[in-house]
This record gives sequence, C-alpha cells and structure tokens, in this order.
Amino acid sequence: MNKSELIEKMADAADISKAAAARALDAMTDEIAIVLKEGGTVSLIGFGTFSIKERAARTGRNPQTGDPIEIKASKTPSFKAGKALKDAVQ
Repeated sequence: MNKSELIEKMADAADISKAAAARALDAMTDEIAIVLKEGGTVSLIGFGTFSIKERAARTGRNPQTGDPIEIKASKTPSFKAGKALKDAVQ
C-alpha cells in the first residue's frame, strides 16, 4: 500500500474527504518527525512506539575496494510494534 492508497482508505473509514485525510496524515507524520528530532518518543497505545536510536561510530569496509572506512555516529528513527498490532498480524 502506498500513501495515496492509505489516504483513500482513511477517507472511507472516517467518512471524510480525501483532502482532509491527506492533511491529517501529513500532520501526523510531520508531528512525529518533530518530536523525534527533539529527542522525544511518540507512543500510540496498542499500535507502537516511535523513538530515536543512537548508532555508535564504527569501522566499516568499502565494498568495492575492501579498504576500511570510518562510519560516523548517527541517530536513526525506530519503531517498536505494540501488543495489539502484533496480535492483529498473527
């Protein structure tokens, strides 16, 4: 499912226009990104938790030459599914 298909499903389920569903989806994803950028977490009970994981600096290898390269420390978004979501997909 892509974004436009999700918007269509949301509009049908909530009995709202596709434009309103698109604005709601965009607002949700924007707010999650803002909270994560500030270092917070977003918990949607039953669905899951969005958070930031810190990756330490490490040494990797250039796949073309095999030479070692330094990979910088970084922050990456993470999602942990909640119990209700896990149960729904089994």
